[in-house]
Amino acid sequence: MKILVTGAAGFIGSHTSERLKEMGHDHIGVDNFSPYYDLSLKKLNAQSLSEKNIEVLKLDLRTEDLSAKLPNDLDFIFHFAAHPGISNTSTFEDYFGNNILATQRLLEFSENLPKKPFFVNIATSSIYGLEATFPETVAPKPASWYGVTKLAAEQLALAKSRENKLKGTSFRLFSVYGPRERPDKLYTRLIDCGLNNKAFPLFEGSEKHLRSFTYVQDIVDGIVSVIGNEKVCDGEIFNLGTETESTTAQGIATVEEILGIKIQTEKRPPRAGDQSRTKANIDKARKLLGYNPQTTLKVGLIAQTEWFKNYF
Repeated sequence: MKILVTGAAGFIGSHTSERLKEMGHDHIGVDNFSPYYDLSLKKLNAQSLSEKNIEVLKLDLRTEDLSAKLPNDLDFIFHFAAHPGISNTSTFEDYFGNNILATQRLLEFSENLPKKPFFVNIATSSIYGLEATFPETVAPKPASWYGVTKLAAEQLALAKSRENKLKGTSFRLFSVYGPRERPDKLYTRLIDCGLNNKAFPLFEGSEKHLRSFTYVQDIVDGIVSVIGNEKVCDGEIFNLGTETESTTAQGIATVEEILGIKIQTEKRPPRAGDQSRTKANIDKARKLLGYNPQTTLKVGLIAQTEWFKNYF
């Protein structure tokens, strides 16, 4: 298979690139190396991929001529590239450009190829809204610019399938953690604070939030299961995550146990649009794709802690 991975220098994209390489697929990665977070981490990820002979091109899907830069004989596109998360410093234009415009341009490129690739859109549980505990059939109610624009991107991709212009699917991911997690995310920040004697910024009320914290390799298992299951997946949405719920407070306690350190916290006002509960309903993915995440929170956090110690 010849595969394109967008956002390949990012957290989940880099792990998926490695898995595709291990599976023997010929693939190329692209990333615009956005400064949304410290670029040194993306460069570190790209270097790790380069050492495994995985190429990552610098490419901005919003502005560059994709037909001049990308192969025209792709079998799959795995589209991770996006402006992530909930940030007070990000504008609507940031979310619109990276999540909607970039997706539409990539879809147009795909549609005009002589051989139409299978388009795998990577979405998010934020599409559901303040609570994400539902099956894929429930009407979404996103409550943030991130959730709104990721829903729009998902529907752009699925519209191509409905029109029989492209075959494709969308995976909604739930609270992914593990090695290479972004520095603004919960567990990388917690580990950093614990090891470097810094206060962890805790948003008011968030210690009670429930999450389907899902280890990155369990997420990748679900994503790559689309290969060989194209007919089952075409036009469909799948939740990927663990059914096990943990509070943020339990997550903090688990990191403290691993580090043997009490982490100091600093209260912050609550974040608008922050989800109060996520629990992945994976009945559909389990039935149709054989999806079955197994990694416990503690085992995954031990791996993430070791990664952080080794690199930072």
